[in-house]
Amino acid sequence: MTSSITKRRGADVVVDALKRAGVRHVFALSGNHIMSIFDALHGSGIEIFHTRHEAACVHMADAYARLTGTIGVALVTGGQGFTNAAAALPTAIAADSPVLLLSGDSPTTEVGRGSFQELDQAAMSRPVTKQSMRAETPDDLGNGIVRAISTALSGRPGPVHVALPSDLLDAVSTSTMATPATRQSLPEHQDGVQRLATLITAAKRPIALAGPLFARDAGRSALDRFEQHARIPAVLMESPRGLNDPSLGAFAEVLKDADLIILAGKPLDFTLKFGAAPGVASTAKFVVIDPDAAMIERVRRACPGQLAGDVVADADLTLSRLGGLLDGAGDPAWRDAVHAARRYRPPAWGSARGSNGRLHPIELCSAVQTALTQTKGSVFIADGGEIGQWAQACITAPRRVINGVAGSIGASIPFALAARAVEREAPVIAVMGDGTFGFHMAEFDTAVRHNLPFVAVVGNDAAWNAELQIQLRTYGKDRAHGCTLLPTRYDQVVTALGGHGEFVTAVEQLPAALDRAIASGKPACVNVMIESHAAPIVRRGGS
Repeated sequence: MTSSITKRRGADVVVDALKRAGVRHVFALSGNHIMSIFDALHGSGIEIFHTRHEAACVHMADAYARLTGTIGVALVTGGQGFTNAAAALPTAIAADSPVLLLSGDSPTTEVGRGSFQELDQAAMSRPVTKQSMRAETPDDLGNGIVRAISTALSGRPGPVHVALPSDLLDAVSTSTMATPATRQSLPEHQDGVQRLATLITAAKRPIALAGPLFARDAGRSALDRFEQHARIPAVLMESPRGLNDPSLGAFAEVLKDADLIILAGKPLDFTLKFGAAPGVASTAKFVVIDPDAAMIERVRRACPGQLAGDVVADADLTLSRLGGLLDGAGDPAWRDAVHAARRYRPPAWGSARGSNGRLHPIELCSAVQTALTQTKGSVFIADGGEIGQWAQACITAPRRVINGVAGSIGASIPFALAARAVEREAPVIAVMGDGTFGFHMAEFDTAVRHNLPFVAVVGNDAAWNAELQIQLRTYGKDRAHGCTLLPTRYDQVVTALGGHGEFVTAVEQLPAALDRAIASGKPACVNVMIESHAAPIVRRGGS
């Protein structure tokens, strides 16, 4: 660690801390409390993407972090600017996404006096962050942000929040600033990992379940290497549908046969039905690799007698090491059976057709899949209730970002903007529902201003379909209400904001519409009228 003495405004110290951390992009919305930081960013080499809503700032920082593996930075003002932004933090923390949220705050000299937009921001953000703090001294603007970035990246990655009082930002500050560390790895625990290898070798049908950290490029590579070395199936779980995630095919059927489950950074939670039978065999044992000891204790409490081994360690690094120790230990027939179940899709899907000027969701997804595979490096974004699940089940891409375990919808447009900030050449295609589109449609203005072309494919069934399906299943058609929308021409909304629009009512129109949207070089909306279908739960022999 090295340090340097700086004498400048607090806002300059903040920007210097970001530069030392290698930050090149900040997703921000201006406001009174942070204008000194905007001034300090001028000429700094850090690019500001200036959004239309503070939640979009955090969603963009979230997607940026997931796609790059580095810190994503959101900058917002205090008061309602902060509370708007905080609404996006649950999505980031559930996705293990390293986000730094910087928010302007009331002056330190006015605490408790009814200052403009005074809030206890740190207390409000604490439940949905790894760490939250309010800067109290000039040193907190430098070293505090350095420590926050290190915290966000280390252990189980996640969002951190630092509130920045405006008087500290404006004041001349003398501070000693440490050179920021990046990710801090936990000790390897070699003996503990060796014990886990012994336990896993003795199992007949072990399976590794990986958490959202493994959804990044590096994480997927780590899973692939583990499978290649150990010949043990490894499955990424990042959907709120859990064992009913249609992108996992019929995986739920084979998980019941596993006699040992390796939780690699994957919390035991609702997505695994809390480890209870019949989702998981009552005789199955667990091995837990997690940087958070609380996740190990959760398994111990939820599944008494089933925790066979554990280690507090970085899940990705430890799984890679286990792969070497387990060299060839697994049964290829079991591995292949798991992956055959994951790949399974009902044959009837191949003949799905819409009618009366509306496409079946599968028809929409098939055309998007073709468009994505035409160019190497394309990025796929999926969001929304039922249409999001159809998209995840029917569309594959090496680089994808979904709304994740938190399950809230609305992030896909900001996600796509951040993806374009990362990937400047290959297409970025986001599939979403019409409900989702409404959350952040104004960010098409952001996309136009910052020249961030992408394609939003809107599955428009004029309904909050996830909720409608709940009503139909639970209460019956006669009691379904409050879930309808208008069949709005969202393509015309985007055209009015300076983008490109396409309107599709027949499957034969869709491929050319997608081609034109991509070729336009503009932020584009392909508004596809679809039938309302419940998201699938895939079972072999089912539909």
